[in-house]
Amino acid sequence: MTLTSILVSVDLGPACADRVQLAAGLAAAHAARLVGVAACPVPVIVPAGDGIAAERLSDAEEHRARERLAAAEALFEREAGSVAKRAWHGKLALPLAMTAEQARGADLVIVGRHGPADGDPGPMGVSPGALLMEAGRPVLVAPPGLERLVPKRVVVAWKDTSEARRAVHDALPLLAGAERVCVVAVGSDAHRGGAEATAQYLSGHGLTATAHLLPNPVLSVADELLRVCEREGADLLVMGAYGHSRLREWVFGGVTRDILRTARLCCLMSH
Repeated sequence: MTLTSILVSVDLGPACADRVQLAAGLAAAHAARLVGVAACPVPVIVPAGDGIAAERLSDAEEHRARERLAAAEALFEREAGSVAKRAWHGKLALPLAMTAEQARGADLVIVGRHGPADGDPGPMGVSPGALLMEAGRPVLVAPPGLERLVPKRVVVAWKDTSEARRAVHDALPLLAGAERVCVVAVGSDAHRGGAEATAQYLSGHGLTATAHLLPNPVLSVADELLRVCEREGADLLVMGAYGHSRLREWVFGGVTRDILRTARLCCLMSH
């Protein structure tokens, strides 16, 4: 599998410029097409009394939304202008729905982390967790302040599930130049056989991969995984994403939720 098309979510948050630079670097490294996507919702104005005033307010809101889209496109062109094969899609729409729709033509989707200490992406921001559940594509979640990703040391969070197996397969194009891959199974349900089989699978793709088992973590599973990433000097964490829909809202497993909010390295997730 090769990466031929990379989609990056664009908003006007403080971390977006770095994210677009990171996406542009990956597109250049893989000779892939880079697609910038942004959507801005227009608030619905309910007339109360003077219908003319409500219409003017609605027009003003639409004008502001179009200005935001124009600013997002300018940011994309500024940060990704060196990528020869690039395209832009901006629309007055709900950001999550628009990004998930455009993901149909991408091999990889890049979105920003939304942690408690991260800057506000504004009305054009896309929740990485919800996008993971809706896109049907691997999602790379980029933390703020990271302008470049060249995966050399990689940690794979292994759990014998379809989500984790899919994530390992989806990560192969990004792992091509990796020097070391650490496959780690954490928790009471960790089994060496699955981790070793995954390491062997990666070795079959020409990678140096080893399996590690942490059946009795001192910290939470998420914190233990992040500690392994720090110890390994990892550039990338690969894992399955776990969640389900409840009352039209996505509810995530504890590990997925914590990693999405706190990881300081890029995370490639598949659902």
